[in-house]
Amino acid sequence: MNIGLFGKSFSDDFDQSIQQLILKLEKESCNIYVYEPFARFLKKKVKFLSRIIAFTKHEEIKDKLDYLISIGGDGTLLNTITLVKDSGIPVLGINTGRLGFLASISKEDIIPAINDIFEKKYILEKHSLLRLDTENDLFGEWNYALNELTVMKKDTSSMIMINTYVNEEYLNSYWADGLIVATPTGSTAYSLSCGGPIITPESENFIITPISSHNLTVRPIVIPDRYTIKLKVSDGRNRRFLVSLDSRTQTIDESIELQIRKADFKINLVRLDSEKFFSTIRNKLMWGLDKRN
Repeated sequence: MNIGLFGKSFSDDFDQSIQQLILKLEKESCNIYVYEPFARFLKKKVKFLSRIIAFTKHEEIKDKLDYLISIGGDGTLLNTITLVKDSGIPVLGINTGRLGFLASISKEDIIPAINDIFEKKYILEKHSLLRLDTENDLFGEWNYALNELTVMKKDTSSMIMINTYVNEEYLNSYWADGLIVATPTGSTAYSLSCGGPIITPESENFIITPISSHNLTVRPIVIPDRYTIKLKVSDGRNRRFLVSLDSRTQTIDESIELQIRKADFKINLVRLDSEKFFSTIRNKLMWGLDKRN
């Protein structure tokens, strides 16, 4: 079996747990592929008894890996998407960060989780992505996001206006600090902190959520993800704005029109049989916390 490891760094508290993961994979005679910058970090923290295969780009793991293990927080898992792309490689997230909603495997559960993978005791949860199209290919060839697209003011002074269209029909002009277009996966991320609803991963929707809207009657709206969304940002005072796809950010001016639609492929996240979406939002987000329950 070919297993890939991706990450950035982790604290000393996780050294032993990650060493146990390496030993487990070697005991199972796995071919271990490691993201090259992460391999340099790992060699200072753990020991490998067998040879590892370093990789740096998508083409080096496409059609080769059976699984990719993300070691870090949710942000690290989001970064794996730029390597996995449309290959369909299942991704398992080990949480060495804080909340760990997507990367949900704690250090105590690493070995049981790996055992479940070998025994096929899991489901593949398919997560949709959004695609951004701009005239100047703002984010190059990888113009996708698993969580959300966000357009924000660049300066801290005044708000901006975002003219929004759905299927070329005018929806609203948002006077706000910014606007979020989130996928179902992103419904538990930035959109949630701005008052957006939680929707299940298999929901075929987009959420449009304003950030600090100046109009108190404006609320988030959920639309089918078969629709296209067009954003035009303008304001007489601010000539430059920020656009983010998950953790990647670019600066634009008001001449750039943002076209958003659903990607034509999905990302496979490994969910163990013991993990359920509703229990995760209750436990991780303390959703519905009430001493009467």
